[in-house]
Amino acid sequence: MTSIMSTSPAPTASDPRPYVPERRGILFIISAPSGTGKTTLCKQITASVPGIWHSVSYTTRQPRPGEEHGREYFFIEEKIFQDMVAKNEFMEYAHVYGNWYGTPRKALMDKMEQGIDVLLEIDVQGALQIKKKVQDAVYIFILPPSMETLRTRLQSRASDTPEEIQRRLQKVKEEVWSYREYYYIVRNDNLEQSLKELQSVFLAERLKTKRLDMHWLEQNFILEKESKPGDRDQSSIAKGSTAHHD
Repeated sequence: MTSIMSTSPAPTASDPRPYVPERRGILFIISAPSGTGKTTLCKQITASVPGIWHSVSYTTRQPRPGEEHGREYFFIEEKIFQDMVAKNEFMEYAHVYGNWYGTPRKALMDKMEQGIDVLLEIDVQGALQIKKKVQDAVYIFILPPSMETLRTRLQSRASDTPEEIQRRLQKVKEEVWSYREYYYIVRNDNLEQSLKELQSVFLAERLKTKRLDMHWLEQNFILEKESKPGDRDQSSIAKGSTAHHD
């Protein structure tokens, strides 16, 4: 997968809209330990930064209270999930905490081809699978303020048993060791501050030179037709003649 941008014709006189250089959509991948608050941050990023599509993954786990099919996840039976695996419909898939999770390939690729940035919220295992295939994606890791804070958050969620919470906390230590695989680290100590930091990452990545529409830049700033000396002289004469008649 490359970051080469496509181009589109410049607007005509009948089309007053300003020409916007086009590019391939950027894939933003966010991973974080369970209970870190990444889902809340991802929702706020999608709402506050224009032009982002939040990819929805498939899972075989049961929905938690308040979750909806097609919003947080597509909740499906394991047989259906395995059928999708056999048909190569997932960009990545992983077995996490006793359940399967997978990222749908076609919807994600279609959005990126349309120039829409995609936000993918997945675990470390899935992110590392994608990194082997997509070097140009942006990898962001969200840290909790501390292990103790994370423990309190998991307990207050009241959706896991004490044994499950302990298992998740142990998993956190393993996942944090993968931080070197990510390009940005955001510590979610304060939601407002963490959101600002994430917004900065998204906006800065869009401005990177490698994502620029080189054809548009060359046509407008490098290969722009230069006026000949004779043309400038004629222009000066015309201006002078106009001034004389005035």
